[in-house]
This record gives sequence, C-alpha cells and structure tokens, in this order.
Amino acid sequence: METERFIECRGLSVGYRERNMPATVVKSNISLQGRGGEMVALLGGNGIGKSTLLKTIAGFQSPLSGELLVRGRNVADFGTEALARELSFVSTEIVRVANLTVRELVGLGRFPYTNWFGQLTGNDRDIVEQAIVQVGLSGYEDRLVNRISDGERQRAMIARALAQDTPIIVLDEPTAFLDISNKYEIVRILHQLAAEHGKCILFSTHDLNTALTMADRIWLMLKEEVVEGIPEDLAAGGYFDSVFPMNPHLYFDADNGDFRIRKENRGVVTLAATGAELQWATRAIERLGFDVNASFPRPLVPSSLSPLVPQSLTSPVPQSNIMVVQTAKGWTLSNAEFLADLESLEDLCRELRKIRLL
Repeated sequence: METERFIECRGLSVGYRERNMPATVVKSNISLQGRGGEMVALLGGNGIGKSTLLKTIAGFQSPLSGELLVRGRNVADFGTEALARELSFVSTEIVRVANLTVRELVGLGRFPYTNWFGQLTGNDRDIVEQAIVQVGLSGYEDRLVNRISDGERQRAMIARALAQDTPIIVLDEPTAFLDISNKYEIVRILHQLAAEHGKCILFSTHDLNTALTMADRIWLMLKEEVVEGIPEDLAAGGYFDSVFPMNPHLYFDADNGDFRIRKENRGVVTLAATGAELQWATRAIERLGFDVNASFPRPLVPSSLSPLVPQSLTSPVPQSNIMVVQTAKGWTLSNAEFLADLESLEDLCRELRKIRLL
C-alpha cells in the first residue's frame, strides 16, 4: 500500500513578487513529493533557492505557477489557521526573546487551537509537556529561552512545532549553528518523529553526510533542475557531481560518499592493512595526494624489516611501485630500491612527503 503524499509539487515555480515589478523566478518546473513517515533532506548550493522553496511550502509566499498540494489539497485553498494545523515551520533564525520560558515558548505552538485570548486548556498543557519530553528538555521548562544554549534553544523550537501537532514539519537549516553533538541529536530526534509518529519531516541542510546517512529521501536542487530520490540512487546516478559546477577543485567521491578537494596526483600507493588502520592509513595517504590501491588481501606481517633508511627516500620512485604494509609494530614503506620500517602513520606521512616521482 502506497504511503500518503503529504507534500506534492507539480510543475511548481517559486520566487518573489514585488509591487509594480515583474515576478522574480528563483526556480521553476519543480516536481517533488514527501510522504508520511519520511525524513526529507533538501540539498543545494547557496543561493540556489532552498529557503524560497521552503517558505513557499510553509505558506509564507505564494507559488508563482504550478501546483503545491498539502495532504492532497491545493495550498491556496487553506486559510491561515487551517494550514497551521497541517504544517509547522521552524526557521533558521536564532530566537532570543527576553523573559520567555521554555514552557511558554513551546506553548506558542498551540495557537491554532486556542481561543481569542490564547488560553491553554489542560489538554493543551499536556501536549506542551509531552513535546518538551520528546526533545529531551525535561528540567528546562522554567528556564529563560535567552539563557539556554543554541542546541537547547533549537530543541525548544522543535518542541514548539511538535506542540502544534501537525503531520508536516518544515525546518530551514535546523542544525546550522550547532556543534557536532547537538547537530546529530537534532537529526536523531527528527528521524524518530518521522519513523515513529508517521510525520513528514522536511529540512534543508548543507551537511551531505547527515543527509546521506539519515534522510529517507533527498530533494536536490541543481542549477538546471531539481531531482529527488533515496540518497543511494542519487549518489549512484552521479547527481551530486553537479552540486557545485563552478568549483573545479571540488568533486563528489562516490566511494566515500562525501565531497573532496582535487589534489595533484603524486602516484599510486599499494596498501596492505586490516581493521581501522586500513581506513585511517588510506585517508592519510590520500591527503598527501596519492591514490590508494587496497583491493587485494591485507595480511598483517611480522616486523622483521630493516631500520629506517631516510636517505634512500630522496631518490626518484616509480609512481606505481610504492607499497605500504601494516606490521605488528607499525608500517613498512618500500619499492624495488628501498625498505623502511616506521612506527606510526605520522612517520609514514613524513617519509611519503620526501618521495620524488619520475
């Protein structure tokens, strides 16, 4: 059975209208979908139109053309209060409000359901308390919003969206100002909300690693088109190669699933290693500009080799004949003309830098 489409864009054009001026189109012909139970990551370079698309979906500006459907209904048919019961929005701006507690901030999420005076019922207060628990802010209820950390404040903003009790939550770069621990905790919370509560979570991010490992679907905004799919299909299809077309020094490494800086190729190193040492040695050697060939069995050899002979490393070395082998005591670096026994990856890197290629 097909999961319900919570968000659907059909030939959508987004941009801005100014009084007495032609409309400015930021992106056109957008056809995308987000389903219940999915966490959707919106990716793209700066200025490509991510925030414009999110603000259009959230109802802050009207589409220039095409259709935008929320739960199968055209967004233009919703009143403000009706849309607020379907979709909540968390902006990238840091909220700094004096004399407002975490509980009061989260309580603002109940505005579509309160009376003219904004009074919370017992049920409203229960929902607020539950939202605070869901984002891990128990014990912070009475703290002032301007006296908690950025990570805690972002959790409070997500709790406010939860208290709004909508099937769709849209977030504009929710992890932009957070350290790595808070960044991954926020993403974990969002993923849990989608998986366990059937919500459609749509968020923009510049963190490709998070999107590739956690998102169920990616909306990728490129210069000429907007594509969507599961992360693995987009990566395998080569779509990430076109994210930064104006930067010739940056490329997407499909094997490692991230962006890398192009370096002058200094040659090929054949690497024999096991376990975590294989990964870290590969990274160290590639950082120096070498390609690594590690596609053969990687035995752990005894360290019975000759002492370090640094003077031999100043001679030219054929670029396809460098070998690094993990030993019981460290590493060996060799080719047909020399053999060096090294204790650490730092020693290995120091000696690799001395190599002059033919």
